[in-house]
Amino acid sequence: MARKVAIVTDSSACIPDELVAEYGIEEVPMSVILEGKTYRDGIDLSHAEFYARLREAKDLPTTAHSSPGAYLEAYQRASHRAASVLCITISQVFSGQYNSARIARELAGSALPGVAVTVLDCGTAAAAQGFVVLAAARAAASGRSLAEVTEAARGLARRVRLLAMVADLNYLVRGGHAPKIAAMASSLFRIKPLFTLSDGEARPAANARTTGGAIKRLLTIMKRQSVKGQPLHVAVMHADARSDALTLKERIAAQFDCAELWTTEFTPVMGAHIGPGLIGVAFYSGD
Repeated sequence: MARKVAIVTDSSACIPDELVAEYGIEEVPMSVILEGKTYRDGIDLSHAEFYARLREAKDLPTTAHSSPGAYLEAYQRASHRAASVLCITISQVFSGQYNSARIARELAGSALPGVAVTVLDCGTAAAAQGFVVLAAARAAASGRSLAEVTEAARGLARRVRLLAMVADLNYLVRGGHAPKIAAMASSLFRIKPLFTLSDGEARPAANARTTGGAIKRLLTIMKRQSVKGQPLHVAVMHADARSDALTLKERIAAQFDCAELWTTEFTPVMGAHIGPGLIGVAFYSGD
C-alpha cells in the first residue's frame, strides 16, 4: 500500500537505526559542540567516542538546534516518498527544534508546492519521542491520511511515559540544569535520583542509593503506571551504560508481557546535558 505520509523527526528521538530504515524516517541531526568543534549528532562522532571524550573534557559540551534549512531539506527528501509530511520534534521546552521545523514549514509553502507539512511538538524527548514517531510511522505505513497519522502521534504522546536514573548530577549542575545543593547531596549520600518526563516537564520520581536499587524502583513505577492485561511497549535507554541497560532489559522481559522491547543509546546531543551512566525506560500500554 502506497504511503500518503512521510515522517520527519530529529536525532534526539533515539530510534534504533534499523527502525529508522524500516519505516523510512527522515532524521534531522542536531549538533553537539565539543572542545570547540561542531559535530552532527549521530553522524560525525560515535556514541562511544563521545562519552569517552566527555569523561575527560574540562569544559562541558554544548548543543545547538537544527536550522530551518536542514528541516526544509528533510521535507524535500520526504516529499519524494509521499504527498504530505508530518514532522515530530522534541518538546520545545528543551530545544528550539520545533521553531526551526515550523519556519521550514512556512518556507515549504513556496519551495514544495502541493506538499502538505504538519509540525507536531510531541511534548517529550528521547525514546518516548521515538515511540511517538514510530506510532506515526506505523500509521503512515498502513496508508492512513495526514490527519489520521497526526492523531495517532498525538494519541501516543498522551500515553507514553519516560523514567530515568541520573548517575551523576554534577553534569546537570555544571550545565545549569540542577541546583548545586542537589549535586552535593547526591555526592555526599551517594543518591541516584530518578526523574519522570511528561507534558514537557521533568519531575523527580524517586531516589535510590545504588544502580540496582534504581532498577528496582524503575520496575515498581513501571508496574504502577502500566495497564494490567495490556501488552507493554518498552525502550530501554542508556548513556554509555550498556551492561546496566541489558540487566534492566532482562528484568523487564521477565516481569512484563512485552509486545515490543528494545534498547537504545542516548545520542551525544542528549548525553551532553545529563552525562554518562544514565539508564531509563520509555513505555506505554496497549496497541
